[in-house]
Amino acid sequence: MSVRNVAKRFAGAVTAASLSLALLMPSGPAFADSGFRQWVSGFRATAIQGGVSGAVYDQAFRDIRDIDPVVLEKAQTQPEFTAPAWDYFDNRVHDQSVTVGRQMARKWKPWLDRIEARFGVDRNILLAIWSMESNYGEILKRDDIMRNVVRSLATLAYADPKRAKFARTQLVAALKILQTGDIDESHLSGSWAGAMGHTQFIPTSYQHYAVDMDGNGKRDIWNSIPDALATSANLLKKNGWQAGKTWGYEVTLPAGKLPAGSKTLAQWQALGVVRASGKPFKNLTDKATLKVPDGRGGPAFLMIRNFSVIKAYNNADKYALAVGLLADEIAGSNGLVQDWKRPFTKLSFEERQELQKRLSQHGLYEGKFDGKIGDGSKTAIMAFQARAGLTQDGYPSLEVLKWLRRK
Repeated sequence: MSVRNVAKRFAGAVTAASLSLALLMPSGPAFADSGFRQWVSGFRATAIQGGVSGAVYDQAFRDIRDIDPVVLEKAQTQPEFTAPAWDYFDNRVHDQSVTVGRQMARKWKPWLDRIEARFGVDRNILLAIWSMESNYGEILKRDDIMRNVVRSLATLAYADPKRAKFARTQLVAALKILQTGDIDESHLSGSWAGAMGHTQFIPTSYQHYAVDMDGNGKRDIWNSIPDALATSANLLKKNGWQAGKTWGYEVTLPAGKLPAGSKTLAQWQALGVVRASGKPFKNLTDKATLKVPDGRGGPAFLMIRNFSVIKAYNNADKYALAVGLLADEIAGSNGLVQDWKRPFTKLSFEERQELQKRLSQHGLYEGKFDGKIGDGSKTAIMAFQARAGLTQDGYPSLEVLKWLRRK
């Protein structure tokens, strides 16, 4: 499971233990950071107390000499809480993620049939999570993203006071994964915060929910798509997923103020709230909560129980809503009836890639042409806008692309 917002659930305890570095590292080059060396040496006793063998600990840290500075750089933001609604959703729910999701639905249909039958979780939700967490496994191929999980967690435990307790707990859990033999230390890779595999589970969540779906004797969320998707399904099922039900509905609101709180769909309907698609609600007895993530002028939603279950994966409304919206489009829906309050004309995924390529040709952008508009793309857009005498808003707009095409 993704580490974002899960860190608050776990607490680790560290014992001040001092062992000779020779016990831990009988040979090899010296540590670049003597403080980190001492921390690794001292944490060995804590790991052993937590059930990790000394041999596994020593093997895991054999080639780790210092902290990972990239991890500390990335340990800063949570985009679910900081990005505007249109920015967050445009980068996650788009034509490319829908197209690939439908391709994966066909490719993995036999396994999705089995997973859906066993766990009762909608396959399209699982595909959407796979997209959100690893771009259908593509990020696992990127050395600039994937890190050594043991080194990442040791870095956070040693050098990030805010995440130290979380990281210590996750580090012990990661070492236990190595101890089970499901994966070896050379392949125990993950995000900067230790989220692992196709569906990005932190080590403790892996321990709780990992499933050997393909029956090869290993719970391998790094290399087995059936294992990864079944593990996600198991998490959702154990957190209360209601089989055969949706996550929520896009709705149209009546004029005037609406009461807060949870009500049945029948009660919302009586207040004048109806589905934006014009279709009836499926079960009027379901309890639902009204959400307007972009204000009254943007799309509105009634969220039922399964929306909260998705948040067990990542406790952010935007994340759960993106999963739900992407799942619906993979299943064949036409997307939102009321679009986000985007202050510009939206680009397609391919047009966003073209935007990045043209910015690169102007010497303004050095990132990948991945169609995702992050800080690097926005900075490049603003630089071009300044050069062209345009308003420097950084928006990936059709207007900016048209200007770039002229140059």
